[in-house]
This record gives sequence, C-alpha cells and structure tokens, in this order.
Amino acid sequence: MRKVVTISVFLLAVTLLAKGHEFWLQPIKYFIDVGERLTAKFMVGENFQGELWDLKKHRIEKLDVHESGGVRSLVDSLNIDAGLFRTTFADAGTRLLVIQSNEAFIELTGDKFNDYLKEDGLDEIYLAREKGKLLGAPARELYSRHSKLFIQVGNKLDNMHEKIAGLPIEIVPNKNPCGLKRGDEVRFFVTFKGTPLFGAKVRIWNRFDNRTTIQNIYTEKDGSISIRISNPGAWMVSVVKMIPSEDTKADWRSYWGSLVFGIK
Repeated sequence: MRKVVTISVFLLAVTLLAKGHEFWLQPIKYFIDVGERLTAKFMVGENFQGELWDLKKHRIEKLDVHESGGVRSLVDSLNIDAGLFRTTFADAGTRLLVIQSNEAFIELTGDKFNDYLKEDGLDEIYLAREKGKLLGAPARELYSRHSKLFIQVGNKLDNMHEKIAGLPIEIVPNKNPCGLKRGDEVRFFVTFKGTPLFGAKVRIWNRFDNRTTIQNIYTEKDGSISIRISNPGAWMVSVVKMIPSEDTKADWRSYWGSLVFGIK
C-alpha cells in the first residue's frame, strides 16, 4: 500500500536547509494569460532559492516547449548574460518546458564526495567505494541536468502532464500539476533511461510564505512516490541517479532530474 506524505509548514516550524545543489527553471509566474510574457530563470543552489546558473559556463543543449501543437525549441529565446529566457503563447493550455544541460566535469575530495553520496541517498556508490577501500580517494564525476517546468496559460487544462519528454532521468506526474489544489493527492513516477527507478531518494520541496519545507521519500518498485498537497506556492520534485562512468576521464556519471510547478 502506498504511503501518502503530507508536507506542511505547520509541522516544520523552521526553514529546513538542504546541502545539495538542485537545478530548476524558476518562472516569475506559473499561471499566465494568453499573450502574456513568460520569464523564467535558470537556477541552481540550496533551499529552493539558489542563484542564477552561469549559462556562459554551462551550456543548455535543449530548451523545448511541449504544447498541443507539438514540440518547438526555445533555444533562440535564451538570454545567456541574464541567465533566463522569455516567450509568449498564442493560445490557452498547459505547457511543459523541458531543458537539458551539457555534460560537465567535477572532481571532489574523498570527504566531500562521501558527504554528497550520503546526502543524496546514493548508498550503492558509497558502498562500492567502501568495498574498494576508496573512501579517502578523490572522485571524478561527469554530470548533466534535466529539468521540467509546468506553466498554465489561460484556464484550459489538458493532459500535457502525461507527455514523456525522453530525458535520461525523468519525473512524470499522474495528474496535471497546474490543476492541483490543497488536499489533493498526486503521484510522481521516476524513470531512468525509460525504466522505473526503485529505491531512489526523492526530495519534495515547497516554497511558501518565505519558507522552504523539504520531505525525503524513497521510490517504490514502480518508481513512484505519492504526496498530498498541503500548501500553495512553488513546488519541486528532484532526484539524482549515479552510475559508473563509461568515459575513462571520470569515475562516475550522474544524472540530475527535477520537476517544478506552482499551486494557487
């Protein structure tokens, strides 16, 4: 039987801080009118606040919008200096924005890498390092970011949430997030290379009333988690998957996924 987790700022009296560096698309508004300009920033950092992602250093390989008429690229709308993009939509409906970064490289000391593995629930990788007596060794990692954002244009809700974008790591809700309200239950399915991701540590974030609340949930065998919406504001679901690197210049390859939506 699936467990439903209720997240509430009343249960978490103080702001909770996370050590991980999440990545997401942050719009000024999640609900806009037809013809109204959408502005969204590329963000990275802690506590669902973060800072602008340096687009001069980290290249965006994909910036697509999925809509009723198909898929179109918004790469030309990127403002690299400002770390954002702007666009408008000519008709009503739910829009799914999908981004993918280039593959980047990082090297961490043994202690920092071990802390990172523990924080993100990457137990298999930690145990592999422990078994190989490598906990004190530095680690080389290749990583990429994969993020989805739901925007509602006008009042016409549709089934855009069912869209599979084909990302290496992907989070798919069983309901349109733009139509959710307080008290609603929603399930998210996490896949890695098209297969349900079992036992992954998923973070559920809510930014409301200048506070961030966080809940950690592990995926079930079908790759799903379930939550109940308890507050309005900005919401994010995030997860990371790491595997041994096939590229000899790194030890590990990680895939970071996130899904962002707003609740009225």
